[in-house]
Amino acid sequence: MSPRTGRGVRTAVALATAAAAASVAACGTLHGVTSPRDAREDAQATRTQDPQRPVDCGTDKCVALTFDGGPSRPTPELLDILKEKHVHVTFFVQGKGHTDTYPKTVLRMAREGHEIGNHTWSHKNLTALDEKGITGELVPVQQEVRAITGHAPTLMRPPQGRTDDKVSAVMKRLGLAQVLWSVTAKDYATTDTKTIIRRVLDQTHRDGVILLHERYKGTVPAVPAIIDALRERGYTLVTFSQLLAPAVPRPGVVYRP
Repeated sequence: MSPRTGRGVRTAVALATAAAAASVAACGTLHGVTSPRDAREDAQATRTQDPQRPVDCGTDKCVALTFDGGPSRPTPELLDILKEKHVHVTFFVQGKGHTDTYPKTVLRMAREGHEIGNHTWSHKNLTALDEKGITGELVPVQQEVRAITGHAPTLMRPPQGRTDDKVSAVMKRLGLAQVLWSVTAKDYATTDTKTIIRRVLDQTHRDGVILLHERYKGTVPAVPAIIDALRERGYTLVTFSQLLAPAVPRPGVVYRP
Protein backbone atom coordinates (compact mmCIF):
# COMPACT_ATOMS: atom_id res chain seq x y z
CA MET A 1 0.00 0.00 0.00
CA SER A 2 1.40 3.40 -0.96
CA PRO A 3 1.68 6.19 1.64
CA ARG A 4 -1.00 8.13 -0.29
CA THR A 5 -3.38 5.12 -0.26
CA GLY A 6 -2.70 4.50 3.41
CA ARG A 7 -3.53 8.10 4.27
CA GLY A 8 -6.79 7.79 2.28
CA VAL A 9 -7.86 4.66 4.14
CA ARG A 10 -7.01 6.19 7.51
CA THR A 11 -8.97 9.32 6.62
CA ALA A 12 -12.03 7.30 5.55
CA VAL A 13 -11.94 5.27 8.78
CA ALA A 14 -11.60 8.43 10.85
CA LEU A 15 -14.56 10.04 9.10
CA ALA A 16 -16.72 6.95 9.59
CA THR A 17 -15.78 6.78 13.26
CA ALA A 18 -16.60 10.47 13.74
CA ALA A 19 -19.96 10.05 12.02
CA ALA A 20 -20.86 7.13 14.26
CA ALA A 21 -19.84 9.09 17.34
CA ALA A 22 -21.95 12.05 16.23
CA SER A 23 -24.97 9.80 15.77
CA VAL A 24 -24.66 8.47 19.32
CA ALA A 25 -23.99 11.96 20.70
CA ALA A 26 -27.29 13.20 19.27
CA CYS A 27 -29.05 11.05 21.84
CA GLY A 28 -26.82 12.17 24.72
CA THR A 29 -25.81 9.64 27.37
CA LEU A 30 -27.71 6.54 26.39
CA HIS A 31 -27.44 2.85 27.24
CA GLY A 32 -29.66 -0.15 26.60
CA VAL A 33 -30.34 0.50 22.90
CA THR A 34 -31.50 -2.49 20.87
CA SER A 35 -32.88 -3.13 17.42
CA PRO A 36 -36.29 -4.69 16.70
CA ARG A 37 -34.54 -7.59 14.97
CA ASP A 38 -32.28 -8.36 17.93
CA ALA A 39 -35.19 -8.16 20.38
CA ARG A 40 -37.31 -10.42 18.20
CA GLU A 41 -34.56 -13.02 17.73
CA ASP A 42 -33.82 -13.10 21.47
CA ALA A 43 -37.50 -13.75 22.15
CA GLN A 44 -37.74 -16.37 19.40
CA ALA A 45 -34.90 -18.29 20.98
CA THR A 46 -36.92 -18.78 24.16
CA ARG A 47 -40.52 -18.96 22.90
CA THR A 48 -42.37 -21.23 20.51
CA GLN A 49 -43.89 -19.25 17.65
CA ASP A 50 -47.68 -19.28 17.55
CA PRO A 51 -48.63 -21.15 14.35
CA GLN A 52 -51.80 -19.05 14.10
CA ARG A 53 -49.95 -15.74 14.01
CA PRO A 54 -50.87 -14.03 10.70
CA VAL A 55 -47.56 -12.17 10.46
CA ASP A 56 -44.17 -13.59 11.42
CA CYS A 57 -41.47 -10.98 10.91
CA GLY A 58 -38.86 -13.62 11.65
CA THR A 59 -39.62 -15.06 8.22
CA ASP A 60 -41.65 -12.31 6.52
CA LYS A 61 -39.93 -9.25 5.09
CA CYS A 62 -41.48 -6.67 7.43
CA VAL A 63 -41.31 -2.93 7.82
CA ALA A 64 -43.20 -0.83 10.37
CA LEU A 65 -45.13 2.22 9.18
CA THR A 66 -45.47 4.94 11.83
CA PHE A 67 -46.97 8.43 11.97
CA ASP A 68 -46.09 11.20 14.42
CA GLY A 69 -47.80 14.30 15.72
CA GLY A 70 -51.46 13.58 15.07
CA PRO A 71 -54.32 13.27 15.06
CA SER A 72 -55.06 16.22 12.85
CA ARG A 73 -57.53 17.26 10.17
CA PRO A 74 -56.10 14.93 7.45
CA THR A 75 -56.01 11.86 9.71
CA PRO A 76 -59.48 10.50 8.78
CA GLU A 77 -58.44 10.54 5.11
CA LEU A 78 -55.33 8.55 6.04
CA LEU A 79 -57.44 6.10 8.03
CA ASP A 80 -59.67 5.61 4.98
CA ILE A 81 -56.60 4.74 2.89
CA LEU A 82 -55.21 2.34 5.50
CA LYS A 83 -58.59 0.62 5.79
CA GLU A 84 -58.85 0.23 2.02
CA LYS A 85 -55.29 -1.12 1.83
CA HIS A 86 -55.72 -3.42 4.87
CA VAL A 87 -52.70 -1.92 6.64
CA HIS A 88 -52.29 -1.34 10.35
CA VAL A 89 -49.79 1.26 11.56
CA THR A 90 -48.49 2.82 14.75
CA PHE A 91 -49.63 6.36 15.53
CA PHE A 92 -47.53 8.33 18.00
CA VAL A 93 -50.09 10.90 19.06
CA GLN A 94 -49.47 14.35 20.48
CA GLY A 95 -51.61 15.95 23.15
CA LYS A 96 -52.04 19.71 22.89
CA GLY A 97 -54.07 20.59 19.80
CA HIS A 98 -54.36 16.94 18.77
CA THR A 99 -55.76 14.30 21.16
CA ASP A 100 -57.65 17.04 22.98
CA THR A 101 -59.07 18.35 19.69
CA TYR A 102 -59.76 15.13 17.77
CA PRO A 103 -60.75 12.49 20.37
CA LYS A 104 -63.12 10.76 17.94
CA THR A 105 -60.23 10.22 15.55
CA VAL A 106 -58.15 8.66 18.33
CA LEU A 107 -61.05 6.33 19.08
CA ARG A 108 -61.33 5.42 15.40
CA MET A 109 -57.60 4.61 15.29
CA ALA A 110 -58.04 2.13 18.12
CA ARG A 111 -61.26 0.61 16.81
CA GLU A 112 -59.73 -0.01 13.40
CA GLY A 113 -56.81 -1.93 14.88
CA HIS A 114 -54.03 0.64 14.80
CA GLU A 115 -51.45 0.91 17.54
CA ILE A 116 -51.33 4.14 19.55
CA GLY A 117 -48.15 5.48 21.13
CA ASN A 118 -47.30 8.65 23.03
CA HIS A 119 -45.50 11.59 21.36
CA THR A 120 -45.71 13.96 24.37
CA TRP A 121 -48.10 16.78 25.19
CA SER A 122 -46.31 19.69 23.53
CA HIS A 123 -43.34 18.23 21.62
CA LYS A 124 -40.61 19.53 23.89
CA ASN A 125 -37.03 18.25 23.80
CA LEU A 126 -37.17 15.81 26.71
CA THR A 127 -33.40 15.83 27.28
CA ALA A 128 -33.64 19.53 28.18
CA LEU A 129 -36.19 18.87 30.96
CA ASP A 130 -35.85 17.57 34.50
CA GLU A 131 -37.65 14.40 35.57
CA LYS A 132 -40.74 16.32 36.64
CA GLY A 133 -40.89 18.10 33.29
CA ILE A 134 -40.47 14.86 31.34
CA THR A 135 -43.23 13.23 33.36
CA GLY A 136 -45.48 16.22 32.73
CA GLU A 137 -45.05 15.82 28.98
CA LEU A 138 -46.05 12.14 28.98
CA VAL A 139 -48.67 11.58 31.66
CA PRO A 140 -51.42 13.82 30.19
CA VAL A 141 -51.27 11.94 26.88
CA GLN A 142 -51.35 8.61 28.72
CA GLN A 143 -54.45 9.76 30.57
CA GLU A 144 -56.22 11.11 27.49
CA VAL A 145 -55.61 8.02 25.38
CA ARG A 146 -56.78 5.78 28.23
CA ALA A 147 -59.91 7.89 28.70
CA ILE A 148 -60.72 7.73 24.98
CA THR A 149 -59.79 4.12 24.16
CA GLY A 150 -59.68 2.31 27.49
CA HIS A 151 -55.96 1.58 27.15
CA ALA A 152 -52.88 3.68 27.88
CA PRO A 153 -49.97 3.48 25.41
CA THR A 154 -46.97 1.25 26.08
CA LEU A 155 -44.84 2.91 23.38
CA MET A 156 -43.56 6.45 23.00
CA ARG A 157 -41.44 8.38 20.53
CA PRO A 158 -39.26 11.19 21.90
CA PRO A 159 -39.57 14.43 19.92
CA GLN A 160 -36.75 14.76 17.39
CA GLY A 161 -35.54 11.35 18.57
CA ARG A 162 -33.74 13.03 21.46
CA THR A 163 -33.33 10.79 24.47
CA ASP A 164 -30.76 9.90 27.10
CA ASP A 165 -30.44 7.81 30.27
CA LYS A 166 -32.45 10.34 32.30
CA VAL A 167 -35.34 10.11 29.82
CA SER A 168 -35.06 6.32 29.74
CA ALA A 169 -35.32 6.13 33.53
CA VAL A 170 -38.57 8.13 33.48
CA MET A 171 -39.93 6.02 30.62
CA LYS A 172 -39.18 2.85 32.57
CA ARG A 173 -41.10 4.22 35.54
CA LEU A 174 -44.04 5.17 33.30
CA GLY A 175 -44.07 1.78 31.54
CA LEU A 176 -43.11 3.16 28.13
CA ALA A 177 -40.69 1.78 25.55
CA GLN A 178 -39.01 4.27 23.22
CA VAL A 179 -39.22 3.81 19.45
CA LEU A 180 -36.86 5.58 17.04
CA TRP A 181 -36.76 5.12 13.26
CA SER A 182 -34.58 4.27 10.27
CA VAL A 183 -36.52 5.96 7.45
CA THR A 184 -37.57 9.59 7.29
CA ALA A 185 -39.01 11.44 4.33
CA LYS A 186 -38.51 14.78 6.09
CA ASP A 187 -42.06 15.51 5.04
CA TYR A 188 -42.09 18.50 7.38
CA ALA A 189 -39.72 20.21 4.91
CA THR A 190 -41.45 19.45 1.61
CA THR A 191 -44.95 19.41 0.16
CA ASP A 192 -43.87 17.39 -2.87
CA THR A 193 -45.55 14.00 -2.76
CA LYS A 194 -43.18 12.43 -5.30
CA THR A 195 -40.19 13.46 -3.19
CA ILE A 196 -41.74 11.88 -0.09
CA ILE A 197 -42.39 8.63 -1.96
CA ARG A 198 -38.85 8.52 -3.35
CA ARG A 199 -37.20 9.22 0.00
CA VAL A 200 -39.16 6.46 1.73
CA LEU A 201 -38.49 3.88 -0.96
CA ASP A 202 -34.79 4.76 -1.20
CA GLN A 203 -34.24 4.24 2.53
CA THR A 204 -36.45 1.27 3.36
CA HIS A 205 -34.90 -2.06 4.29
CA ARG A 206 -36.17 -5.11 6.12
CA ASP A 207 -36.94 -4.52 9.83
CA GLY A 208 -36.98 -0.78 9.23
CA VAL A 209 -39.25 1.77 10.89
CA ILE A 210 -40.69 4.48 8.62
CA LEU A 211 -41.46 7.90 10.09
CA LEU A 212 -44.12 10.11 8.49
CA HIS A 213 -46.40 12.95 9.65
CA GLU A 214 -49.93 12.92 8.27
CA ARG A 215 -50.56 16.57 9.04
CA TYR A 216 -48.21 17.81 6.31
CA LYS A 217 -49.74 18.53 2.92
CA GLY A 218 -47.73 16.13 0.77
CA THR A 219 -47.80 13.10 3.05
CA VAL A 220 -51.26 11.52 2.93
CA PRO A 221 -51.33 11.58 -0.90
CA ALA A 222 -48.00 9.70 -0.85
CA VAL A 223 -49.22 6.84 1.34
CA PRO A 224 -51.06 4.70 -1.28
CA ALA A 225 -48.05 4.70 -3.61
CA ILE A 226 -45.68 3.92 -0.73
CA ILE A 227 -47.80 0.96 0.37
CA ASP A 228 -48.17 -0.39 -3.17
CA ALA A 229 -44.48 -0.02 -4.00
CA LEU A 230 -43.32 -1.67 -0.78
CA ARG A 231 -45.69 -4.59 -1.31
CA GLU A 232 -44.38 -4.99 -4.86
CA ARG A 233 -40.91 -5.28 -3.32
CA GLY A 234 -42.11 -8.06 -1.06
CA TYR A 235 -42.60 -6.11 2.17
CA THR A 236 -45.29 -6.77 4.75
CA LEU A 237 -46.35 -3.55 6.48
CA VAL A 238 -46.89 -3.93 10.21
CA THR A 239 -47.22 -2.03 13.48
CA PHE A 240 -44.12 -1.64 15.59
CA SER A 241 -45.27 -4.27 18.09
CA GLN A 242 -45.83 -6.74 15.24
CA LEU A 243 -42.30 -6.02 14.03
CA LEU A 244 -40.98 -6.82 17.49
CA ALA A 245 -43.04 -10.00 18.12
CA PRO A 246 -42.69 -12.46 19.76
CA ALA A 247 -40.73 -10.00 21.89
CA VAL A 248 -42.78 -7.41 23.72
CA PRO A 249 -41.73 -3.77 24.21
CA ARG A 250 -39.80 -3.31 27.44
CA PRO A 251 -40.28 -0.07 29.40
CA GLY A 252 -37.32 2.26 29.23
CA VAL A 253 -35.60 0.42 26.40
CA VAL A 254 -34.75 2.38 23.24
CA TYR A 255 -35.56 0.51 20.02
CA ARG A 256 -33.55 1.80 17.11
CA PRO A 257 -33.38 -0.12 13.78
